[in-house]
Amino acid sequence: MTEVTVNSRLCGFTHKIKGQMEGDKVIIDIDTPCEKIKNFSHMEVPMMELFDIKDNCVMEKAKDADCTSICLVPCGVLHVCRIEAGLLSKRLAENVGSVDITFE
Repeated sequence: MTEVTVNSRLCGFTHKIKGQMEGDKVIIDIDTPCEKIKNFSHMEVPMMELFDIKDNCVMEKAKDADCTSICLVPCGVLHVCRIEAGLLSKRLAENVGSVDITFE
């Protein structure tokens, strides 16, 4: 199980994303106060959908939920999926701790 917190400070929401590999899919659940994110807070992401940034079910679900183009949740979901699928080192991610955007 992989769990991350996405702090969307621009919109004021904090989201908890949990994912677990089951067969060839990552099962994602998102605990969120955001109504848009609630529209896709449970999903099954096929492993073969983790390689393209544009053509994957996570981005499609975010688009269908009318998320803004700067929403950080889809990126957080993809990070969880890639960790669960073994495409990103969980230890490396835990050691780094966080990724962020700093406005100068």
